[in-house]
This record gives sequence, C-alpha cells and structure tokens, in this order.
Amino acid sequence: MRPNLPDPIRRHVPRRLHVLIVGGGASGALMAAHLLTRGHGLFRITLVERDGPVGAGIAYATREAEHLLNTRVHNMSAFPDRPDHFRQWLAAEPEGRFSSGDSFVPRGLYRRYLEEILAPWRTGGELACVGGECLRIEEVGRGVIAHFSDGSVRLADVAILATGHPRPDPAEDRLLQDPWRAADVPPDARVVLLGSGLAMIDKVLTLLANGHRGEIVALSRRGLLPRSHAPTRPLPLGLPDVPLGAPMSALTAWVRRLAREAEARGGTWRDAVDGIRPFVRRIWRGLPERERARFLRHGAGWWDVHRHRAPPASDARIAAALADGRMRLLRAGYEGAERLPDGRIALRIRPRGTKTHVRLEADVVFDCRGIRRDPKNSASPLVASLLASGLARIDPLRIGLEVAQDCRLIDARGQGSRHIFAIGPVSRAAFWEITAIPDIRDQTARLAEDLVAAHAAAPEQELGRQARP
Repeated sequence: MRPNLPDPIRRHVPRRLHVLIVGGGASGALMAAHLLTRGHGLFRITLVERDGPVGAGIAYATREAEHLLNTRVHNMSAFPDRPDHFRQWLAAEPEGRFSSGDSFVPRGLYRRYLEEILAPWRTGGELACVGGECLRIEEVGRGVIAHFSDGSVRLADVAILATGHPRPDPAEDRLLQDPWRAADVPPDARVVLLGSGLAMIDKVLTLLANGHRGEIVALSRRGLLPRSHAPTRPLPLGLPDVPLGAPMSALTAWVRRLAREAEARGGTWRDAVDGIRPFVRRIWRGLPERERARFLRHGAGWWDVHRHRAPPASDARIAAALADGRMRLLRAGYEGAERLPDGRIALRIRPRGTKTHVRLEADVVFDCRGIRRDPKNSASPLVASLLASGLARIDPLRIGLEVAQDCRLIDARGQGSRHIFAIGPVSRAAFWEITAIPDIRDQTARLAEDLVAAHAAAPEQELGRQARP
C-alpha cells in the first residue's frame, strides 16, 4: 500500500510499473536485467517462459560441451557499460576459469550466467519468473490483459514480446525433425540435414560426439558454410564512410572494396565485415523495400556466412568430417518428402543449376533451415492472435512482425502500440541484425532507458504517444 503522504510529496513518488515480458530466453532475460538495473525500483517484472529455464531459449538450452558460443567472451557481457562482466563471471566458474576474452565457451555456461544475473531480483521479489504459455494479449485502458493456456489472466502496464526464433512446426511436415529437440538416431543411419548454417553445425557436432557412423548429408541451395572466426582488426569506419541509401549493387561493390582494402593492410575480409557491423541497422533502415528484397534474394546468404561465423574448433571438426567422407555437402533445393514402405524417407530435391528432380533417401531428416520462416505459417498462438486481432501485422517482405524504431509493435492500421513492444529476433524486420547477443543487449538497454525516462517523467500517464514505423 502506498504510504499516506502529503499531496506535494505523493506526486513525486512514482507508481511501480508492471512489465510483462513474454519469452524467457536470452532476449527476455536481458530485457529484465536492464529494466531492473536501470529502473531502481520503478518496475515490477513478470517473465514468462513456456519451455524451459530462464535464459535458455533455442540457443542456450543446450547442455552439450560441443555447442560453443559463436561470439568471443569479450563481446558477450550482458551490460554494454561493463564489457568485462561475462569474463569476470567465467573466472569464478570451474569450467570457465581458464577462459580468456578471445575464448569460445560452451553455450550452456551463458544460460547459467543469465540465470545468476537475475537471481537477486527473483529473491527480492522484483522479478517473478512463471511457466506457461501466453495465448493472447489485448490492450485495455492504460495497460494490457494477458491470457494464459491454464485459464489465468494477468494485468500489466506494458507487454514486451521476446519470443525469439520461430521453430519448425512439426505439423507442417511430420517427416522433418526439429534439430533442437533430442532424437534417437541409429548410429548407422543416413542423416540428411536441410540447411548448412550454424544449426546444421550444431547437429553434426552432436552426431559426431555420439559416435555416429552413417553418412551425414547437409543439403542447401547454395551450399554455403559459415566461415570460421579468426583474429580481426575492424576497419575504422565512420558514418560519412557509409553509403546510406545506396542500391544493393553499390553496397555490394563498397563491401568488396573494403575487403580488398583490409587484405592490402595485411588483414582479412573479417576486418571489413566487423568494421561495417556498427552501421548495419542504419544501412538496413535506409534501404527502400525493393532493395531490401534484392538483398534477401541474392545477398543475405552470403552476408550471413561471413557475419555469423563458426568457432574455430567447430569449423575444424566440420572440415575434418567433410574431408574423411563422414559428411557430404550437397547443393540442391528441397522440394518435398514422402515416407517409403520400409519406413525410410525419400526426399525430392533439385540439384543446383538443373531443372530436374532427383530422389535422395534418408533414415532421418532434420530441418536446420534457420530462422527465416514465414511469420504467419510459423506463428505461435500468441503471435497468431495478435495478427488476427489487428494488434500486429507482418512486414511487407514477410521477415517478421512490423516494429517501430522505438520497438513499439505496429498494428494493422500502421500505428505504434501504446503498451506492446517487441525485441530480439521477433523485431528482425525493423532492425535486421538483431539475433546476436551484442545487438540484443544494446537494443534492450535502449528500450529500458526509454521506459525509465517515460515513466519517471509522467508516472501516472501512459508511456508515450503512438509511434509510426
């Protein structure tokens, strides 16, 4: 109960804002940490996670030592103003005490790091972590009502969607297995992996660690593998160096020129890519829709394998498996599959550069095609309800939900929500580079600052006027 204070004093005591964060993976955990760190008692947080422990999500739920962070330790702090925070935490852990800032450590350690960051607030009562699935959110008055699968209802002032990457829908094609779920794979089975990115690498490393003897086939249209990490010295670029608003042809030429410049200085293309990274969101925001579409068709695959690299140890194991024949990379498009009478699976594929279909038989097929899935067909019940009610809409290129630059969800009329925000991969259509921890960390820190400032300025009012995309 609020203390009985004289009116002049009471007006300066801000009301605690109840923030509902839907999704307890890395995005949701970072959002909670920044709100509680920066809010100094302004917020009460409810963090909802459907599938597992806080901080896990798809990426960090793994407990396998072979699954490494694909970012160095020194870039993984939860707090942008404390860049050494994660390394210092590792130094006190038995599994991490010998790690340096340049190490690539098991991803399960990062889940524990996020859990321990939030632990004091859970104990103190400012943060409540609840299990269950949020099915529907509606805006009412100055807040939201969230409806859950167990029939319960929660009221909040603000809802923040942190639902992460869409997962393959098992009902879409029951012949394809989810690579992030445990599966019994016979040791001599032929395993086909759809996709050749980081999810594929994880699955191959798991199979090899389990002593798999059968052939492993990675199938993708271009057959591009993530490049390996190596030491870098990012090119020193400033905003005047970046051709904002240029067409894709000019941007591609610019990137290639920077790569040649980096190599002329004795470095590698990595120096160019890492020099560009701080400006990627500005570049994406400045691209007209037709140029974004061109990038998605022709450039996204190439950018991803150079930007989202594999740890050297993981890259070496994949290279060895390809060299000794345990693994094969097949450049072909996946067209469909059917179950054969003997229980095996026949995939219909089209080899790159041809118009003919051929059959590839497999015992087990995993769908490792990554995160670029149709946002409507892959929608969770919550996202589907937001779309049906008009509180959200899909961006024109069908990357994900449409989100304003201040992270407000855009509704069917093109208006920014007063009470619903979106962060992390679910906001990819607006920010593009928003899947790695350094990017999500910065996004959640900025949103926390905005919410703190808005609430401190008008604690009894709504958080802000409606925003436009």
